[in-house]
Amino acid sequence: MSYLEYNLKTAPTGLSKIFHLNWPVILLLTAVSCVGFLMLFSVAGGSLTPWVEPQMKRFALGMVLMFLVAMVPIWFWRNMAGVAYLGSLALLLLVELFGAVGMGAQRWIDLGFMRLQPSELTKFTLVMILAAYYDWLDVKKTSRPFWVIIPILLILVPTYLVLRQPDLGTAILLVAGGGIIMFLAGVSWYYFAGVVASGVGAITAVFKLRGTEWQFLKDYQYRRIDTFLDPSSDPLGAGYHITQSKIALGSGGWTGRGFMQGTQSRLNFLPEKHTDFIFTTLAEEFGFVGGVSLLTLYTLIIFFCVVSALRNKDRFSSLLTLGIAATFFLFFAVNMSMVMGLAPVVGVPLPLVSYGGSAMLVILVAFGLVQSAHVHRPR
Repeated sequence: MSYLEYNLKTAPTGLSKIFHLNWPVILLLTAVSCVGFLMLFSVAGGSLTPWVEPQMKRFALGMVLMFLVAMVPIWFWRNMAGVAYLGSLALLLLVELFGAVGMGAQRWIDLGFMRLQPSELTKFTLVMILAAYYDWLDVKKTSRPFWVIIPILLILVPTYLVLRQPDLGTAILLVAGGGIIMFLAGVSWYYFAGVVASGVGAITAVFKLRGTEWQFLKDYQYRRIDTFLDPSSDPLGAGYHITQSKIALGSGGWTGRGFMQGTQSRLNFLPEKHTDFIFTTLAEEFGFVGGVSLLTLYTLIIFFCVVSALRNKDRFSSLLTLGIAATFFLFFAVNMSMVMGLAPVVGVPLPLVSYGGSAMLVILVAFGLVQSAHVHRPR
């Protein structure tokens, strides 16, 4: 009996699939999203508009999509990995040609009823194509140079397109997420040592070429690095965001000032309080306890995904689940590090908490893939 025949015979069918869903992950995703609704309600001054109501509608749509994706057998999504990857590249090219501009960047496609950010989709289609690639590739070939070049190209093509928008934060997540998949697939650590050495050289070149016509980054990206190294050098300019963020984090103390009592967000000292810096609003109102509670919810999501992946005997499903979990981890780890001054401000939203339609829908669809892998795993 072939693997596919075995899987078809043992996989649940019809409505019975609902009972095989990874319900702890679904409940945790809902809990995190409710935290987001609560914080958006707070920063809006106790109103459902302009952020809470559309965010709740997107969450409801995202949950429907997640369940629909979960009901489709995982081998279908394996076969669709290449189509999904090429589709996301096509959308990135459309952004390059016809994308809407916002805050100095060209990252969105205006659909009328919402703005779609293809780079959010690319984070997970990259995971799909890499998982499918290593599922197809003979394990013995994993670390051979020719077979290592292919996934590197799969990572670099969308990264280049995203950097042109420009979106340094998403580009970093693409490279990091792709690298994690390669590591999990068994690529030799010698390659990663080479990447680290190259990274050190690239960082050196970034600083050495600053101010020349060959400089790698935009001027505003250099200012972000300067701000990260010394926020007090320009507290009312480039360092304003992180300075106000640290004030909000510190003023929350252990238990916070109370719901809707945060001065930094209520008095509009805190910039981007409903998107990139929403975690500081949470920390100011609910303190260290609130911040750790949200981090615990995130950690539990990762934990249940890892457990599901380790129990899955299908290589594609396991790599896909771990890749999506790793990308999700990078989301909140980078955002929290950013608002605490531990990393440069690169514009990465807090998953399911920050306001944003594209990010929420894409994350929930990605977890639909995790659910599909869980439901249709070999039994």
